[in-house]
This record gives sequence, structure tokens and C-alpha cells, in this order.
Amino acid sequence: MKITKTNYALKESEVTEESLYLDRRQFIKKLGYGTVLLGTSIITPSLAKKSTKSLKEELTDYKSITQYNNFYEFGTNKLAPYENAHTLKTTPWNIIVEGECEKPGNYSLEKILKGMTIEERIYRFRCVEGWSMVIPWNGFSLASLLKRFQPTSKAKYVYFETLHDPENMPNQQQDHLEWPYIEGLRIDEAMNPLTLLATGLYGKDLPNQNGAPLRLVVPWKYGFKSIKSIAKIRFLETQLESSWQKANKVEYGFYSNVNPNVNHPRWSQSRERRIGKYRKRKTLMFNGYAEEVAHLYKGMDLKQNY
Repeated sequence: MKITKTNYALKESEVTEESLYLDRRQFIKKLGYGTVLLGTSIITPSLAKKSTKSLKEELTDYKSITQYNNFYEFGTNKLAPYENAHTLKTTPWNIIVEGECEKPGNYSLEKILKGMTIEERIYRFRCVEGWSMVIPWNGFSLASLLKRFQPTSKAKYVYFETLHDPENMPNQQQDHLEWPYIEGLRIDEAMNPLTLLATGLYGKDLPNQNGAPLRLVVPWKYGFKSIKSIAKIRFLETQLESSWQKANKVEYGFYSNVNPNVNHPRWSQSRERRIGKYRKRKTLMFNGYAEEVAHLYKGMDLKQNY
């Protein structure tokens, strides 16, 4: 695949740490998925301004990103996924595609990723319970994948399921949530250029505790919307309840947009704290991406539809 550089290209040193930048050849070889441009973020003009703005923010360090996680399949405290997720087996990996689409089936991850261009972007991400991170994700747009399965006109929603494997994901033997974990998006949210399927971070393969080998990243939503270790994709005509809605629908709505004007029942969401920083900062509507995504919710009451 030939990719033409544009005025929106970003310097590689602006995207990754120097040590990872120097190790880029090994990274490319390791991925083996097709064309990879580490020096260029493939972003549309409408995304260039926001992506560049995000780059001005200090990145969260790799240790914090990989050792402070929510992944209930491996435990309910923040350190548990780092300590326990080594039991997750990510090779081989298959994803079942079903529902309102022309090309359902059982696809190997290798087949899915074949020819997929890897894009590097930096997102302000994971505004959860007053804390947040700035993570340099590696991945590709969700839309580019979903289009391959040719969703029909009946596909109004797309749902994802985490792998269900109680033997290797031991907390699935507990009843903290209804397993397997499911999460969903409206189809237009899924097709937005900002919505990403992540395969790595900081130029490295995605660690197990961060959702290897494939996880969802929706930068304008709270982090619990970013389902990990995806094993199934379903195109549906009707809206279903996500796992957190089933667990506590009063606290967790379907949309889960970052909205500082809507307090969580147990805490304010008006301010957030970057991991590793003491001072809190003002939480931005849609996590700072209002220009790109506010139109998706035109005419909706975002306090009612939280």
C-alpha cells in the first residue's frame, strides 16, 4: 500500500520516546502486518489540529500505563491485572463476527490484520474516577475493520465481547460482573475516525494487562468503554445493555461520554488528575474532542443520555 505524506505528518520523535524511536526497525519487523509508517500519523485534516494539540501534553510513563489498570478478569484492584494477566494466552487468537453484516465468520487475528495500516496517534484518554492518562496508542481505525465485514443497513449498533476463558482469566470464576464482558457503540460512533482498535502502546506490543492482543479505544468516552481482549464483534439492529449497565445502570449509561456537567452518583466529574501529578485539572467536554464528535449527539439530552 502506497501512502503519500501530507502536511499533517508528525515527526516520529514527537510521537514516541527516543529509545523506542531507535528501535523502530525491530518494531516494524515484529508487527509484520503490512505497511507501517512510524514517522507519519495517517490523520485527516479534521483530526490534525486536535492530534497536534494532544502531542503538547506530557505522556504518562510506560510503567504507570502498564501497572495501573482496570481488567476485572484478572482482579479488581488496579495492580492485579499487571500481576495476574500473564496467564492470558493471545496466540492463536480468533474473532467471531456475526449479526447484521454480509461477511460473518470466524477470523484469525492474523487475517484481520493482514494489510491493515498501523496508525500512531496520541490520545488524552481514560478519565475515570477523577484520574486520567495520556497514552501513545498504536493501532488502526475501527471503521477500517468494520467495513470489511460489510454491515447492512440494519446494523445500528456494534457490540464487542471479551474472551471468555475462566481457566486462564481466573476472575471470570467470580461474579463481579456478568461474563463475558460486553460493550457497545452506536454504529456512527464506531465509524468515527477517532475510534481506534489498539494493538500496542509506546511502540511495543500491547501488554496482556492492557488488553492484548486487541482492544477498543474511544478517546471521548470514559475508560470502562474501552473493552479489552476482543474475541467477538456483533452487528445489531437494537441496543443491548453493556456489562456495566447490567451491573449498575444508575451509575453507568450506554453512552459513557466524558461530560463534566454530569456527576457520577458518588463523585464529581468536573475535575481530573493525571496519573503521576498532584494537581487536578478541569475535565473537558468529550475529553477535549467536542469539535470532532459533538455532532453525533445533536439534539440529545446528555444529562439524560449519559
